[in-house]
Amino acid sequence: MLEVTRVSKRFGDLVAVSDVSFQLGSGVTALLGPNGAGKSTMLRMLSGLAAPSEGTVRVLGGDPRADIELRRRIGLVPQQESLYEHLRVREFVQLAAELSGVADAAAATERAIGTVGLDPADKRRLSTYSKGMRQRAKLASAIVTGPDVLFLDEPLTGLDPNQRNLMIDLFHRIGASGRCVLVSSHVLDEVQRLGTDVLVMGQGRLLAEGDFRRIRDLMDDRPSRFRIATDEPRALAAGLIDQGLAVGVEIHEPGALTVATVSAGRFAAAIAPLARDRRASLQELRPLDADLESVFRYLLEGR
Repeated sequence: MLEVTRVSKRFGDLVAVSDVSFQLGSGVTALLGPNGAGKSTMLRMLSGLAAPSEGTVRVLGGDPRADIELRRRIGLVPQQESLYEHLRVREFVQLAAELSGVADAAAATERAIGTVGLDPADKRRLSTYSKGMRQRAKLASAIVTGPDVLFLDEPLTGLDPNQRNLMIDLFHRIGASGRCVLVSSHVLDEVQRLGTDVLVMGQGRLLAEGDFRRIRDLMDDRPSRFRIATDEPRALAAGLIDQGLAVGVEIHEPGALTVATVSAGRFAAAIAPLARDRRASLQELRPLDADLESVFRYLLEGR
């Protein structure tokens, strides 16, 4: 549904996106990267708001920059906060529906606003809305047309935990209906909750793509790290080194240590008996390299 081939985007001497290629089908994919990685620029090119300096972008087989009808099948939630502040939410969302030629704009507006958890009858103007409500208003205006492809640029910013859960569930429902949803974020916990399919961008380049757990497998030749909370960190650290279970130990006060091991399986089997022998209580044992943060750090170091 999306095909990006050797795309670069320059703004004068600044290279915002450099030689990026990927393909996506239906479902939810997370676009991960820190601020300044090129995520928003990529979404603008995919939605037809910007032209690539080099390479080609195809959405549903067409060029979103040149094909006006194609753009009716694309929904975009931009990161920018620009809204028509004087409008009410129903007016704002219905305007998007009417401009896109939705057959029954009023009914579609009602559904879209209800889907994101806002009140279609709310008489307040958008200028009075909170950050989270503004985000949901933008999302309603993007889905009111029933797009086949949906681009979401940092859509969960400003939402409370319950609202985030509702929105993530909505994204997955849209993806499960056969549509393509690409969600950008720099918040690692959000990305992991969005799903396992990721595109990782950094410094304008595509660093990795696919299931983040498979990307994590790239790191198998590196020591695995664990955090241990215990009432006897020094005794436990000495035992780990004595038994050859750790290639590095860092003690944090109070009551915690970070352990690097080249044999995660042997370490996991031995840690409880060792703690018992050293009269140390285990209050927490947590892997530190199973998340996207470690993957992202690893990929950047490789560049």
